[in-house]
Amino acid sequence: MATVPPGLLNMNAAKTSVDKGKLNGVIFSLGVSSMIMIQATIAVYISKFLYKNPEVIDWLLKFALLVFAFFAVYFFIAARRNKIKPPRKVQVSKRNSFYKGFLLAAVNLLTIPYYSGLNAMWNASGWIKFDITDILTFVLAAGFGTFSVLYLYVFYFNKLETKTNRFSKNSNYILSALMLLLLMITIIRIFYT
Repeated sequence: MATVPPGLLNMNAAKTSVDKGKLNGVIFSLGVSSMIMIQATIAVYISKFLYKNPEVIDWLLKFALLVFAFFAVYFFIAARRNKIKPPRKVQVSKRNSFYKGFLLAAVNLLTIPYYSGLNAMWNASGWIKFDITDILTFVLAAGFGTFSVLYLYVFYFNKLETKTNRFSKNSNYILSALMLLLLMITIIRIFYT
């Protein structure tokens, strides 16, 4: 569900399919999904560590304050500077599309805390445990789910483009507001609980 709204990865998948063909868009999506599975694996082990060491969570919340404040300002400034650039046509091989997807997903480090929190929540609810079959199921579901959403963006982007254009113009403002909200929630969790 984290990849459904227009963002860096799915918009790049759609752009790759428009610029270089649908096959390159699918290969890009495979690169993203491969990295997502690696990040989901890391997230599960982080979640397992935090489950055994709850005192580390206090330090992480304080660090999260800085991260959320930085990203709130960053996305606000990016939204103010948002200028439409003329598109360029670049010839890239299919292998480069895979690596581009893999590296763009690697830069997107917010997936690790997302999957770590999701895994911790499901573990606390008793839905999953920290055994190998649950870990594999979680990691594969994250990878295949991401690929499925990106696949839809690759093949149906032309129909979605008119609906998402307004959202993509204001997405940096929305992300800035979201980071500000997360910053306030984190402050409340640290100082008032």
